[in-house]
Amino acid sequence: MESSEAGLRPPRHRVSPRARAYWAVRASAGWLVLVAAQVIWLAVDTARLGPHVAGLVLTAVVAAAHVTVMPQWRYRVHRWEATPEAVYTQSGWFNQERRIAPVSRIQTVDSERGPLEQVFRLANVTVTTASAAGPLKIHGLDRDTAQRLVDELTEGTSADRSDAT
Repeated sequence: MESSEAGLRPPRHRVSPRARAYWAVRASAGWLVLVAAQVIWLAVDTARLGPHVAGLVLTAVVAAAHVTVMPQWRYRVHRWEATPEAVYTQSGWFNQERRIAPVSRIQTVDSERGPLEQVFRLANVTVTTASAAGPLKIHGLDRDTAQRLVDELTEGTSADRSDAT
């Protein structure tokens, strides 16, 4: 962790470039469920073929745009940084959020990897504080970077013996 000035500012580090592919695959799965439901509906209700096909084409166009644009957009927005004083996060794509948590307020630091994230060698880090806004979450980190971050934050919070509430 490197030292820097405090304040709500853009964090310095991007998430892993592999997060783009992960987000695209994850979004595709949701769209595939919708397309499958439309295909089944089309097969069952052949009387209104035109509207069903139009709906299916519209779904495919919107899905392709979402799966193409969203991961790139999120990658440009999602950032993180940890200094000896604070943890900074920036996330979102439509609704964007910047958060900062002083290291002295950190209660727990967790790392998590779902099955699909494991395939992409990604991990998430959750930094919990007493804030009513909830924990800070950093999604899409390289697995080794996430582990280093957890280790550094754990070391930093254990060095500060004050109460984190």
